[in-house]
Amino acid sequence: MKAYIDQNRERFVNELLEWLRIPSVSADGKYKSDVRRAAEYAQMQLVRAGVDRAEICETDGHPIVYAEKIINPQLPTVLVYGHYDVQPADPVELWDSPPFEPVIKTTATHPQGAIFARGSCDDKGQVYMHIKAFETMVKTANLPCNVKFMIEGEEEVGSANLATFVKNNKTKLKSDVILISDTSIIAHDVPSIDVGLRGLSYVEVEVTAANRDLHSGVYGGAVANPINVLCEMIASLKDKNGHITIPNFYSDVMELSKAERADLNRAPFDLSAYKKELGIDDIMGENGYSTLERTGTRPTLDVNGIWGGYTGEGSKTVLPAKAFAKISMRLVPNQKYEKITQLFKKHFESIAPKSVKVEVRAHHGGEPYVMDTSSVAYQAAAKAMEQTFGKKPIPTRGGGSIPIVAMFEKELGLKSILMGFGLDSDALHSPNEHYGLVNFYKGIETIPLFFKHYAEMIK
Repeated sequence: MKAYIDQNRERFVNELLEWLRIPSVSADGKYKSDVRRAAEYAQMQLVRAGVDRAEICETDGHPIVYAEKIINPQLPTVLVYGHYDVQPADPVELWDSPPFEPVIKTTATHPQGAIFARGSCDDKGQVYMHIKAFETMVKTANLPCNVKFMIEGEEEVGSANLATFVKNNKTKLKSDVILISDTSIIAHDVPSIDVGLRGLSYVEVEVTAANRDLHSGVYGGAVANPINVLCEMIASLKDKNGHITIPNFYSDVMELSKAERADLNRAPFDLSAYKKELGIDDIMGENGYSTLERTGTRPTLDVNGIWGGYTGEGSKTVLPAKAFAKISMRLVPNQKYEKITQLFKKHFESIAPKSVKVEVRAHHGGEPYVMDTSSVAYQAAAKAMEQTFGKKPIPTRGGGSIPIVAMFEKELGLKSILMGFGLDSDALHSPNEHYGLVNFYKGIETIPLFFKHYAEMIK
C-alpha cells in the first residue's frame, strides 16, 4: 500500500486542492450553491475511489454525503464521519493568501510544506485522507472490512439536521465503530488519540434597565447602567480560585484518579513556549490543576462576546437601555448540557438586582464524551499509529466539543475513535489555516492499518 500512496502523492494533493477551492461556508446563505458543489465533489471522489454507491442525502439544510462498500456482511463495518463545510474566512484581510485559493509553502512547524486554505485541516484535508486511504485499500486489494461514509455539510453551524438523519437511517448506518479525524496530535513526533471531549452549553444573556437609552448626565448615578450590572454579574460567576460559583455546577463532574491525572500529564508540555506562542506573561485558571487538566478535564465558563451602548467613533454620553453577552460553558463527563443550561439560567436570574430585567436564551449544546482505552477500537488505532510514528500514542482529552460524538453513541450505540492528524498550531477557524503535507500523508498511511488491526482484533 505504501508504494501505491507514494505513486499517487501528487494526485492526492491536487484533488484536495480542487476541493478546497470550493468555498463551502455553511454559515452564510450566499454560499449555499458552493456547499452543494462541495458535497457533489465528495460524492464524485468516493465513486472514483471505489465505493459501491454514493448518494447526496437531502436535509432541511445542507446535504449529507453517504457512501458504502460492503465486501462481506459477516465482516465488521467501520463508519467514517467527517464534514465538508468550513468556517467563514473572516477577517479576510488577515490572510497572507486568499482563503479559497490554496497554496503550499514551508513553515518552521511544517518544513516539508503545508497547504494554506480555509478547510485544509478542518475538516476537508482530514476527510480526504480517509477517501484516499479507502482508495488505496481498494486498489491494492487490501480492504479488510466493510466501510461506510457519512460526510455532512453543517458541522460548523451545529449539525442541526444530522441527528434527524441518524435517527431516520439507523439501519443504513449500522456499523461496529465510528472513525473520525477532526482532532489533532500533540506534535509531529508525538502521536496522540483523543479519548475525551468536553461538552458545551452556549447561552446569550440580555440585561435591560430603562425603557430607552438615557442621558448619562441627567440619569447617571440614579438609574442602573445595564453594562455595569452585566459586568458585575459575570464577574461573580467565578471566585478568586477560578471556581465556578453556580450552585450544583460541579455536582456531576467525574473526578479523575491520581493515575489518570498522571497519565494525562505525560504529554509533553512546555509552559514557557506556550506563553510565548500566545504572547502572554502568565496563565490563569482553576487552582489545583495543570494547564493540560484545565483545558481537557475541567469544566469552564467564558464570555465569548459582550456588547451594548455606543461603540462608534468619538463619544456619546449615554446610559444604554440594554446590554448583552454570549457565554459558553465547556462540560466534562457526567455533566448534561441541558441541566447545566438550566442551572445557569436559574442562578443568573437570581443574582440580578431589581433595577434590571434579565433574559437568558439557550443557543445550543452537546454532551461530553469519554472513550475506554482498553477497547478493541482504541487498541487498533494505537497500534496503527505506533507503526507509522514509531512510538505509542498518548491518550489525551480534547478541550473542544464535537457534540455529534455523544449523539452517535446515544442513537447508534457506537463509540467513536478520534484519530486526528492536525496540529493545534494549524490555525483552525483563524486566518491562515493550514495543514501539513506530512500530516496528510501520514494519515493516509495510518488509516489502512487501523482497518487491518481492527478487523483482526474484533474477530
